[in-house]
Amino acid sequence: MFKRDILGKLSAWAKKSDRKPMILRGARQVGKTTAIKLFSEEFDQYLYLNLELKVERNIFEQDYPIEELIQAIFFYKDQVKQKGKILIFIDEIQTCPSAVSYLRFFYESFPDLYIIAAGSLLETPIDTHISFPVGRVEYLVLKPLNFKEFLNALDEKNSLDIIKNKIPAPSFAHDKLLKLFHTYSIIGGMPEIIQRYSDQKDIISLNSIFDSLIVSYLDDVEKYARNNSMANVIRHAVSHSFYEAGNRIKFQGFGNSNYKSREMGEALRVLEKAMLIYLLYPSSSVKPPLVPNTKRSPKLQVLDTGILNYFGGFQKELFGTNDIDSVYQGKIAEHIVGQELLACQTSPLYKLHFWSREKKQSNAEIDFLIQYEDLIVPVEVKSGATGRLRSLHQFIDRTPHKYAVRIYSGQLEINRIKTLNGKDFTLLNLPFYLAGSIPEYLEWLISQ
Repeated sequence: MFKRDILGKLSAWAKKSDRKPMILRGARQVGKTTAIKLFSEEFDQYLYLNLELKVERNIFEQDYPIEELIQAIFFYKDQVKQKGKILIFIDEIQTCPSAVSYLRFFYESFPDLYIIAAGSLLETPIDTHISFPVGRVEYLVLKPLNFKEFLNALDEKNSLDIIKNKIPAPSFAHDKLLKLFHTYSIIGGMPEIIQRYSDQKDIISLNSIFDSLIVSYLDDVEKYARNNSMANVIRHAVSHSFYEAGNRIKFQGFGNSNYKSREMGEALRVLEKAMLIYLLYPSSSVKPPLVPNTKRSPKLQVLDTGILNYFGGFQKELFGTNDIDSVYQGKIAEHIVGQELLACQTSPLYKLHFWSREKKQSNAEIDFLIQYEDLIVPVEVKSGATGRLRSLHQFIDRTPHKYAVRIYSGQLEINRIKTLNGKDFTLLNLPFYLAGSIPEYLEWLISQ
């Protein structure tokens, strides 16, 4: 087991005097249960309940008063309530609506207990009777491992220290860090995959795990769907999402199907709620607020680039190149950067967007937009020369600030350049391995 960044957020939650029960969201197999097991080491007593087991789900379905429910939990887990900090983890809570309704009573009647609930299918329309108590719970989201967590899992302590604590990163570390990020781009961030790779350092040995991950997501379809017809649509959406990842998509006929926009749109939104995919909508904003245009075609991002590479057959091509931007028309490079930007955020409200300006004579598009303080900063994933970043120039001409970011395979570099219309701006060129550190490097850049 390796530590995850979310443990720091959980520790901060545990120290709050007005702490509410925590809902930990995330797709299946991203390591929610393991993360809480590691977190439990901070407590004097730990009780784990898996509500996929009927005997443990039954505890919450007897309509006990909250005081008796607490007693029943300790009784069924064959434990005596001790003095000190007690953590109760309720896993797969979405299988039991009555357990969800108890969360408000934990908050109101037993604020001294530390309650965490988790589920991979929360907020999906499986059971319309599930309703989380408004204002009485908190949320965090766990995603696949980011690059920093990947380095920690591989015990690359010196490399991790450089990325986390050395700003700017020294040039002597570039080649090694780029090689490590290349490996991360191939295998992705699923915990079981990284654990196997950490043990064996053999990419081919990971294929059986990738197979089981994909099959498990397809097998879960019935849990997402309200009927058999919807299950077929979702199954199609799951399998074809890996072929369409990195592209702007239309719901109508998605994946060369005959499905209408309404049914495919519903299926894809269900998968987004289950956190298997992300729909990145364009925005024309150049200053806050960052407003998405949901009437335009979204860009599709899947849960994990490693699964995408395996499913799409890109592993061999990636393994044989030193430049990930040359594979799949650069979409793998863009996808792993998107994964990094998403993985750095633990709020369920966070959405990633890209910039789009659609005119008859001059369309422009930038890979990602991020908000840094009161600035909306464009982020391009490009290997080309700075003079060819035409969309970036168009954005800078319209925004009130003068900062832009390019992610590429080269060294850390700062360019002071002009747009095609003559506006001075600063282009921060970051190597791929610093994609998850953009806020820290913007702070460093702006403070100079």
